[in-house]
Amino acid sequence: MRLLLLIALLFAGAVHASGIDRFEAYLRTTQSARATFEQKVYDRNRRLVQESSGSFVFLRPGRFRWEYRKPSEQLIVGDGQRVWIYDRELNQVTVRKLTKALGSTPAALLAGSSDVEAAFELSDAGERDGMEWLEAKPREREAGFDRIRIGLGSAGVQAMELTDNFGQTTELRFSGLVRNPKVDLAEFRFEPPSGADVLGEQ
Repeated sequence: MRLLLLIALLFAGAVHASGIDRFEAYLRTTQSARATFEQKVYDRNRRLVQESSGSFVFLRPGRFRWEYRKPSEQLIVGDGQRVWIYDRELNQVTVRKLTKALGSTPAALLAGSSDVEAAFELSDAGERDGMEWLEAKPREREAGFDRIRIGLGSAGVQAMELTDNFGQTTELRFSGLVRNPKVDLAEFRFEPPSGADVLGEQ
């Protein structure tokens, strides 16, 4: 679940007024972004079970780099064709084709086509914590999660919340968000380290 989320969070943008209208405007005007994040995972009883932090950068469509630094190091890279997940501690790489890795996941909301309503049912979710919220429910039954919410403030995306099918909630808070920065394509290339076990579809 954590890996699915990571991919998911690579791409966050800006919504407001009618949340859906602002979200669609974001899709039209944001080609890249960079930010740091803090992530907290709660079980169905709202007990905190995991905390982590790191940074991400993305370039639409389909290129992203999501890096966890604490408490353990993990890297997820989308190169436009494949998604690479590297666990440094295990020295293990998992690779999947991009279309299969994204599908109706939260990443598909922001990473690829602007026609997101084919995969998600979108609705405005009102105001909370000083942010406007948009809710997206996957149309695909086997998406692995129940819904995702995106919270936006004056600076753009400030939060994301994903609730899975078991009632677990992952909350992300973003800071230092820069929209449309210049990015180096080298950030989205990945070569498995020497000696690493490589699993999946190459």
